[in-house]
Amino acid sequence: MKTMAITEFKSHALKVLNDLSKDQESIVITKRGKPIAEVVAYKEKPLQMGSLRGTVLYEGDIISPLGEEMWDACK
Repeated sequence: MKTMAITEFKSHALKVLNDLSKDQESIVITKRGKPIAEVVAYKEKPLQMGSLRGTVLYEGDIISPLGEEMWDACK
């Protein structure tokens, strides 16, 4: 894991981020020698089968109109 002073990161941020995305590594940003942040490359996670299971609520037939007996305002 690389370390870099915040002033150096600030002046070379675009180059550092481009290199980071190519190398898939992380960089620790320091301020006065103490770590303050870690910058990591983004990794897209593939959607797995079944990962959305249980997130959809099925209410039955939503196409046909409701009768007047279903509306409280009509009573």
